[in-house]
Parts: sequence; C-alpha cells; structure tokens
Amino acid sequence: MKKYSVLIAGVLLAGVAMVRVRASTENAPAGSVFAKDNLVAWCIVPFDPSNRNPQQRAEMLQRLGFKKVAYDWRAQHVPTFEEEILAYKAHDLEYFAFWGWHPTMASLIRKHGIKPQIWTTFGAPATGTQAEKVAAAAKGLLPLVQQTRELGCKLALYNHGGWGGEPQNLVAVCRWLRENADAKHVGIIYNLHHGHEHIADFAEVLKLMKPYLFCLNLNGMNTGAKPLILPLGQGQHDRKLLDIIVKSGYRGPIGILDHRGDVDTEKSLKQNLDGLKQLLTEMGDREALKTFSD
Repeated sequence: MKKYSVLIAGVLLAGVAMVRVRASTENAPAGSVFAKDNLVAWCIVPFDPSNRNPQQRAEMLQRLGFKKVAYDWRAQHVPTFEEEILAYKAHDLEYFAFWGWHPTMASLIRKHGIKPQIWTTFGAPATGTQAEKVAAAAKGLLPLVQQTRELGCKLALYNHGGWGGEPQNLVAVCRWLRENADAKHVGIIYNLHHGHEHIADFAEVLKLMKPYLFCLNLNGMNTGAKPLILPLGQGQHDRKLLDIIVKSGYRGPIGILDHRGDVDTEKSLKQNLDGLKQLLTEMGDREALKTFSD
C-alpha cells in the first residue's frame, strides 16, 4: 500500500510541476526570442527617404517577412492613420504599437478592433525628492493611463534620454502606477539606441526592467554612441548584449530599428535582419535561424 501511495504522490507532484511550467510559458513565443515572427519593425515612417504611402509600406514589410509593426508618425501622417491600419490588415501585419498619442486614434482603435501598445515618454519634475519626482511624473500620466485602460490597450513608458529614460525611474514610475492607480496594463519599452550609457551594466538593467518590459528594441552598439544608430552586427557590443538577453529569460517582442533618414527603409531593415541572422549564427541559435529564409 505504501508503494502505491508513493507512486500516486509522485504523479501528483509531476502534475503540479507541469502546471507551473505551462503557467510560466503560456505567453512566451515558441522557440527563440529572436524568431522572425517575434520581431517588430520600428521607426519606419518619418525616417523613410522614399516616403512610402501606407500600402507601399505594408508591401515592403510583407516582403521582408515582418509580422508586427510599431507605428511612428509626424503631423503629415495624421490624415492616413486609418489607411495605415487597413493596409496592415490587408497584408496580415499586426498593428503592434503606436508612438505617443493623437486623439483621432481612440475612435480608430474602437472601429477597427485593434489593441496597439501606446508608447509614451515622460520628463522629470523640476524639483522635489526622488519619491516626489516619481509621484509627480506618474500623476502626469494618469489621463493617458485612463484612456488606454478604457481602450483595452497597454501603455508603455519609453526611454528617450534624461531622467525619464533612466531604467530605475522607468521602473519606479511604472510601479507607482500599478500600485496606486490600478494600472496593471502599464509597462516599459527599452531602446538600446537610447541606452548606450548602460552597456556596461546591461545585465543588471535588464533584470530590473524585465517584470515590466513589453518590448526590447535592438540597435548596433558601439561605446560612446559612435554612431548613435548602427545596423545590428556592426557594433562592438552586439553579440554580448544578445547573449545577455538570452540569459535573462526575457521572452517578449524584439524591435528591429530603422531610424536612418539617409538610407531607404527597406534597405535599412534588411541590413538589420542580415546582421541579426549573422549574430544568431555565431550564437548557434538554430531555433531562431529556422525562421529566417535565405
């Protein structure tokens, strides 16, 4: 009888372990975090010297094999917001994120049933203790927190330099909103091209942000940001940073950056994809490489 009791207990424990594994991975992409269907095209609208229209942009992204797009814009693009949404739908592209905010987007989000992340920056209050600055910055975001909650969209705090771009402050403001404004939909977007000063301690920075991180945008990284924007695979620290991302266990989306107004966007994105593929080859990431066509 004792033998069977031990056997039953072992089966129950195994079942609990399987539930835990499923719970910890249910939101993770299959295979490698660098799999192509987990990549997000970013900074591709105002930086495109070819000035593609929404249809041309969607066709270009489809040719390159992207499945997700983060949309950045300028005032001249406002009249084509809806056309962009329709073009992405027609080409099986996920409208993954929207930069900043514009009031016309609320009705378009509802009309077309999309749920883009809303990426926003915030500045530093002029005076006060650190705790006071965090609270003031968080309170300044409350209208957008409420707007995104009502729309069912995630709100992501975006590092763009200064006090509001420091990982510790991003995390502190995010925590304040989650704890004081019931804002579980608020998280962080981290851009390597705005984080050159964190190359040396990137492992610690990533660990700090990871519980709140909604997307991690890559860039070729040289010491001193020389240059600021660089294709993947051409930076001194690229392999090391990708290794850190893998070891961290981060499993969310990965952004692929254009942001080069002097190079056609399709060429720029292709250079980054080729550079990423070369890095993955060096890293021996076969799962990710299976998702890249030659």
